[in-house]
Amino acid sequence: MFTNSASKGLMKHEPAAPLKISVIIPHLNQPDHLARCLSSLARGEMLPDQVIVVDNGSLALPCCVQTFFPDGVLLEQTIPGRGPARNLGVAHATGDVLAFIDADCVADPGWLAAAERHLTAACEGILGGDVRIGFEDAAHPTAIEAYESVFAYRMDHYITRHRFTGSGNLVVLRDTFDRVGPFKGRDVAEDRDWGQRATAMGYPIAYCPELLVYHPARRALKELHAKWDRQLSHDFATCKTFPARLCWVGKALALCFSPCVDGVKVLRSDRINGLRCRALAFGVLVRIRFYRARRMLQLASGLDRQKLLLRWNASDARRSMSSTGASCLSCAGPPSDP
Repeated sequence: MFTNSASKGLMKHEPAAPLKISVIIPHLNQPDHLARCLSSLARGEMLPDQVIVVDNGSLALPCCVQTFFPDGVLLEQTIPGRGPARNLGVAHATGDVLAFIDADCVADPGWLAAAERHLTAACEGILGGDVRIGFEDAAHPTAIEAYESVFAYRMDHYITRHRFTGSGNLVVLRDTFDRVGPFKGRDVAEDRDWGQRATAMGYPIAYCPELLVYHPARRALKELHAKWDRQLSHDFATCKTFPARLCWVGKALALCFSPCVDGVKVLRSDRINGLRCRALAFGVLVRIRFYRARRMLQLASGLDRQKLLLRWNASDARRSMSSTGASCLSCAGPPSDP
């Protein structure tokens, strides 16, 4: 169906047969979120040809896969981490296209249709889409919802400046994925590593804003702390020389002053509305920047980064189990569950 062009990163589509799309979803203790994710896929303008859910050590296996997709595949990955879970899904995928989405995301009705349009109309082998925060109550966003709406999941920024996209909304030709290779484990930021490997090999990532999913905001500051603990531990692993660590300390100190600059982004953002919402977002911005600065200085002073990495399954499990009773997300546009 696809043949290599003279350029390594481009693929030419031969419109002899429709694309077959396999959707791969890693899962950990999120049965209610997973059901909403599967429901959004089942109500989409275009249905996937295959759905694979890979459980990554839940207290109980999800029982909703066949409810929405009778032919859906449920696998178990005992190696912790989203990367190994996605890799197992890829190993069992039969589609020409691999579409990755997280269990706590809700796909826009046009998600897969947009992917097919872009893959068939353009010479692109990897697509990264837009991720918006889904509000539990759009009229009264929480402080963390407001903050993450402005600063989280800016995939256009990741793609243009850092050469990767989040693997919770990633679509890639199977042939391209096989050439780039599998995701790595939780010792690295697996989506950043995979995307940068792909672009280094000559497979550029195209940003597709119509490839839209909605992600719930974290429910407490400690969940944002856990997220940054993992991210900072990955980043600090690259600081192996004295000049690199000195630069690390400098960046930590600069973070303390950064809210003065990034407060402008809060005021100008079109993703939130009203002074109350902007004030809430700014308050969280200040707290998170000071937390990151403190944690960076602790790592530079000898804190064992491996202790932070071990929090992936533990923190995600606690978060998931505490939010299984959450109501449907609401936002300007996401599909609502019946």
